Amino acid sequence: MKAVIQRVNECSVTVNKAITGQIKEGLLILLGIEDADTQEDIIWLSNKILNLRIFDDEQGVMNKSLIDIKGELLLVSQFTLHASTKKGNRPSYIKASKPSFAIPMYEKMIAQFENELQHAIKTGIFGADMQVQLVNNGPVTIIIDTKNRE
Repeated sequence: MKAVIQRVNECSVTVNKAITGQIKEGLLILLGIEDADTQEDIIWLSNKILNLRIFDDEQGVMNKSLIDIKGELLLVSQFTLHASTKKGNRPSYIKASKPSFAIPMYEKMIAQFENELQHAIKTGIFGADMQVQLVNNGPVTIIIDTKNRE
């Protein structure tokens, strides 16, 4: 799994001119799934994201996690995170999982986040043409690949 994590002041995702998910202070997670991903990747990644100390404490130092600030989370599937640009100028998405594998993994990630946070999270719609709007706070953007554990 690959994840792009953005600390946001606010964020929303719209499909067919209707907002499907909207949050205030928290994290926007863009998630790419590949066939080699497992339940272990889901558990490791969700734990890493929820405990990343990337929110400011009282002294303005990034020392608090999403859990610490009781922030919100918006999860959006994004197969293009697995783009390969090695050959030519048209990206290849061969490493990105097909929906038959990716949708259940995406749903498991949602359930994992909700279980750890003890409340529902906001999401986009898997496979839809989505418009994402955000106010990136910082800006703070972090990329994590579960295959490298970094």
